[in-house]
Amino acid sequence: MRMYLLALNPTDSVTEGFLPAAARLGLDVTILTDQPPAHREVPPRTEVLECDVRDFRAVINRIATHHRPDAVFTNSDHLQTQAALAADYFGLPGKDWRAALRAKNKGEMRRHLAAAGLDAVRSMELAPGQDPSAFAAADLPYPVVLKPREGVASEDVILAGDAEELVTLAKEIQARRPDAALLAEEFLAGELYTLETLGDGRVRHVLGGFHTTMSAPPVFIEERLDFVAAPPEPVVAQVSAQLDALGVGLGAAHTEFVVHEGRARLIEVNYRVIGDQCDLLLAQILGIELFEHILRAHLGEPLPADLGARRDGAGRVDYALADRAGTLTAAPTATDRTVDGVRLSYRPLRDLGEQHPYYGTNRDYIGVLRVTGTDRGAVDRVADDFVAAERWEITP
Repeated sequence: MRMYLLALNPTDSVTEGFLPAAARLGLDVTILTDQPPAHREVPPRTEVLECDVRDFRAVINRIATHHRPDAVFTNSDHLQTQAALAADYFGLPGKDWRAALRAKNKGEMRRHLAAAGLDAVRSMELAPGQDPSAFAAADLPYPVVLKPREGVASEDVILAGDAEELVTLAKEIQARRPDAALLAEEFLAGELYTLETLGDGRVRHVLGGFHTTMSAPPVFIEERLDFVAAPPEPVVAQVSAQLDALGVGLGAAHTEFVVHEGRARLIEVNYRVIGDQCDLLLAQILGIELFEHILRAHLGEPLPADLGARRDGAGRVDYALADRAGTLTAAPTATDRTVDGVRLSYRPLRDLGEQHPYYGTNRDYIGVLRVTGTDRGAVDRVADDFVAAERWEITP
C-alpha cells in the first residue's frame, strides 16, 4: 500500500512519529514537498518527489502521474486542505476539506461558530494590501489580539491596547507579510488549555489535554505544557460541540481554548496531532501506538472502541527560550535519563555557535525538555532540577 505524505520542512512528528509508524504498518511512502533537499535522510521504502504542495491541483497531478494512492496524508497546518481535496479526488478516506479550511482560516472559524450559535467573538479581517487604518474605524473591544488569519506558531501574534497601536502593529506585520490577511479579535480571558482528540469520522476519542503556560504579553509564546489526563467533562462537552460544528472528525486534532468561569472558548483548531514534541510525550504517557492509529484512520480503518490508553500518566514539556538576539554560546547536549522512575529527555533545537534574531515567537525555542512518569510531584521535581542545573546563554 502506498501513502502520499505532503510536507514542507521535516518535523519531529514526521521523522520520529509518522515515518517509523508507516514502516511498521508496511506502507510505501512518497513524500511530496516543495523542499526536497530538506528531506535527504528518509527511511527505506520512502521516496521524495518535488511538488508545489500548496497547490492542490499540482498535488493531484503529481499523484496521478505516479503510483496509485491508498492514502493521502499530511501533518502540516499549511497543507490540510490540499491533502483533503486530493484524497477526495482519488476517492480515498480523508478529512472534509471544508472542515480543514475552517480550522486553518481563523476568520472563517469564527464566522462558522457564530452562525451555529455556539460562540461569537468580535473581530475584523484585513485583506492583503488593505490600509490598516480600517482597523481604527472598527468597533473592537480593546485590548485585541492581532494575528495572521492563517498563521501558526505564535508568529506575528501580538496584543494591541488601542486603535493607534493596532494600526501601527498591522503596518509592521504587512511589511513582513505583504500577502497575509490579518485578523484582529477580542482578547479572550481565561486559563489556556488544549484538548487532544483522535477520530475515525464516526467516533472521536479524547486523549487528554495540556495546561499551557504562556509568556507575558504582548507576545504569546508557549513556555510550558502540563499534561491533563482527564479534562473536566463539562469543558470537554463544550469543546466537542464546537468541533462537531466545524466538522472536525477524522484523524488527530489539537484544539486550543481558554476556560473562564466554566465557559470554554476556542482560540484555534490545529487539525493535526500536537507538535513541538508534545505528541511524542503523549504517545509515551498513554502507552499507545498513537501515530499508527492516526495513519490507520487515514487508510479508512475504524479505531477500536477502547484505545487501551493508560490513565495514570503525568508529564510536562518545557521549552528553553532565547530572550534576545545573538549567538548561542552555552546549552546542554541531548540527554536521556531516568531519575526515581521518571523519564527525562532533552533535545537541543539550536547548535552552539548559531546566531539568530529575536523573534518573539516559538522560533525562539533553543531546546525542549520532556519529562514523564506516574507521580506528578516527582515529574515536577525532576524537571525543575534539570532546568536549575543547566545553563543556556545567548551572547549578543
